[in-house]
Amino acid sequence: MLRIIAGQARGRRLRTPKGRATRPTSDRVREALFNILGARVIDSLFLDLFAGSGAVGLEALSRGARKAVFVENDRQALACLAANLAATGFKDKAQIIAADARRALAHLAGRGLVFDLVFSDPPYYQGWGDVILPAVVPLLSPGGLVVLETAKSEAAPETADMVLMARRVYGDTALNFYQRAGGLADGVHDPD
Repeated sequence: MLRIIAGQARGRRLRTPKGRATRPTSDRVREALFNILGARVIDSLFLDLFAGSGAVGLEALSRGARKAVFVENDRQALACLAANLAATGFKDKAQIIAADARRALAHLAGRGLVFDLVFSDPPYYQGWGDVILPAVVPLLSPGGLVVLETAKSEAAPETADMVLMARRVYGDTALNFYQRAGGLADGVHDPD
């Protein structure tokens, strides 16, 4: 069972959807992710794409993010996400967009929202990174960071608008850290 690792809701257990429609990011990978992000999370606007149960965005809220936007289109996952938001007390700091990631990103771009941190955990081996990375560029604040979770055996996607700053591997999972090209301020460094 997943749980919130640190912060205000530390130890709170999270509901997860049954079946194979979603693949929750493990506690170990989430802990490593937030250790790397550190203080960047505090007061950030956080976007959780392919949110599933919402564990990553909820962890961000627990650690001090100002607001999190969750994008998910699976009904079972949405029900778990809503229950988890209620259980953690973060409903007032969250927005759920029940839509496909492409539509949600177009909608967010049309609203002019700008995110400090974007986490995307799409289905593996389906080329979502090539879709997500260019689409989030207009949604990033200066110095904003995108973290794309992939399978370890998947190559980190490349795009002209984003620069791979680092790739960290945890078991079969890889976290790929990107910043907008030309905006390489205080990001994560050392691509493997």
